[in-house]
Amino acid sequence: MLTAFTASLLLITISELGDKTFFIAVILAMRHSHRTVFSSVLAALALMTVLSVLLGQAVALLPKVYTHYGAIALFLIFGIKLIYDASQMPSKSEEAIVHEAEEAVENQDSPKAIAKLPIFGNFLSAILSRYSWLGVWTQAFVMTFLAEWGDRTQISTIALAAAYNPIFVTLGAILGHAICTVIAVIGGRLIAGKISERVITAIGGFLFIIFGVTAYFQGV
Repeated sequence: MLTAFTASLLLITISELGDKTFFIAVILAMRHSHRTVFSSVLAALALMTVLSVLLGQAVALLPKVYTHYGAIALFLIFGIKLIYDASQMPSKSEEAIVHEAEEAVENQDSPKAIAKLPIFGNFLSAILSRYSWLGVWTQAFVMTFLAEWGDRTQISTIALAAAYNPIFVTLGAILGHAICTVIAVIGGRLIAGKISERVITAIGGFLFIIFGVTAYFQGV
């Protein structure tokens, strides 16, 4: 249980720092209420965490020996890939991620814009347009959820949930997301230019390899 909590907390915290969703929260917090942005971003990340853990548990229904060695292989392969990706990144690669986040925010930076999405009916669209804070909350939630889908933190959570206790993986991952969201909302503007995506990616890669080796020696 402690391993599950620690592994998910460390991997999610390291992976999320400097990620696209991190910068989306930074940019939105510069324009809107910190409380609104924090609650909506964390809600989206928590929902994504629960869904990812459920996917990991679906994988865990396979025979234990397969999921055990499959998780080890995934940790090692993903760790090596992250280290390789980090070695190929230019030192200013975070600028591209910031640009992507800015584009995502600019395209939907309006309660009226988010209300026009086809997933909302006329009644809900009218409510979102009338109450600006609710429109901002929904905007941040939708953008964060979509940006997180298929991201490395989701893959990390699925792999961890397949190998470790799902409850403590969920708790550790949500706490990691909460820590990163607090940093993004409160101090993101100050540290955004100091975060190296290359270094963060490399650290995440080494952590995956460490947990892969640890899982191997723990046995089935």
